Order: sequence, then C-alpha cells, then structure tokens
Amino acid sequence: IPLLLLMVHLQSTAQSGQCGFIKDPNLQAQCRATSGGGSGQCGFIRDGDMQAYCRAMTGQGSGQCGFIRDNDLQSMCRANTGGGSGQCGFIRDNDMQAYCRANNGGGSGQCGFIRNNDLQALCRATTGSGSGQCGFIRDGDMQAACRAQFN
Repeated sequence: IPLLLLMVHLQSTAQSGQCGFIKDPNLQAQCRATSGGGSGQCGFIRDGDMQAYCRAMTGQGSGQCGFIRDNDLQSMCRANTGGGSGQCGFIRDNDMQAYCRANNGGGSGQCGFIRNNDLQALCRATTGSGSGQCGFIRDGDMQAACRAQFN
C-alpha cells in the first residue's frame, strides 16, 4: 500500500483551507470531504478503494468498507468506523498496523513501532503531540494533510 493511502485517515477536524496545499487530487478530495464537504466530495476520488473508504469515513458507515479490495485498507476502514483496534490485527503491513492501533485506542506509544519517519510523525501528531509533529514530515502532501487537521 502506498504510504499516502494512509492519509485517507484524515480526521473530521481537518480544515478545508489547508486541503488546497495537497497536490494529489484523491487526497485533496478526501481532505475536503472530512473537513465539512461531506461524502459528495468522495465522488471526486478516482481510486475505488479510497472512494469507498472516504464514504465510510464521512457518514455512510462500515458497510462501505466491504467495497474495498485491499485487505489492509479494508481492515483499517473497519477499525476506524467502529470495529475498534481488534480489526487492526488483520493488517499485514507492520507500520500500518501500528498506526491503526495508535489511532484506535492504543495511543502514541504505538507510534514508536512505526519505522517510516513520516508516518511516525503523523502518528504522534494525531495521537496527542499536536501539529508541531507535522513539521517533521518530509512528504509535502502528507505534511499538508497533517497540518489540515490542526489549522
């Protein structure tokens, strides 16, 4: 799974003004959808898995997760739509699994198990350390998406 696919876990507190700094059109639409634009924005996402994830995260519920073909992303989707951290155990990618656990009750301690530096910083930011962690993210889209959750 590409690292940016993890950015579909944008929080509902994202600020749409920051979404404009995201260059990837799929991630930008996801950001706009979770920052008040609603599930209608999900229609602008070309990737089928990401579109289903977007719909699930913007109020259409975990039933949308069943349309996701990628097993890891489907488990992440189920975890983030009420299935809880137990679903994270089905994720094969170690970094993604730790990120899932951290954001579903495991807390920032789980972030230490993530080897990818950008994802680790994002994890720390979203589990309590705040927007200062976004500055440690090198990938431009990921950094913008991180900042969108706080500004």
